[in-house]
Amino acid sequence: MQPVDWHCIEADEALARLDASENGLTQADARKRLLDHGPNIIPEKRRRSLLILLAGQFADFMIVVLLLAALISGFIGELQDTIAILVIVLLNAIIGAVQEFRAERAVAALREMAAPEARVLRDGAAATLPAIEVVPGDVVLLEA
Repeated sequence: MQPVDWHCIEADEALARLDASENGLTQADARKRLLDHGPNIIPEKRRRSLLILLAGQFADFMIVVLLLAALISGFIGELQDTIAILVIVLLNAIIGAVQEFRAERAVAALREMAAPEARVLRDGAAATLPAIEVVPGDVVLLEA
């Protein structure tokens, strides 16, 4: 079955394809569709572990340049320079990974706190409900 470009079709045709009416869905029909289609949520990306975040810190171009400088410094016998560069790179990676880990946790906490709502027509009347309960066929009321 071909995906539908919903924004390109007339409202009457969209309602017909979704087996809905201009008055919205009935509560019973909405419950059935919620069971059939599941909640209206965007799947979240899997959280990355602190170890993965730490490894990702070494993918930066400047870090690679510094690691190459440490390698060259080690080959020419400048042990102090090599150690200094490696310590700086390691500290930078640890701090960056911890900050990124904390930021991801903060975003996840904010996402849980935010509970968006939607105004839809149910049984011919406007109703405000959690956005996760919006189902295919709901007539969503928009405000400017």
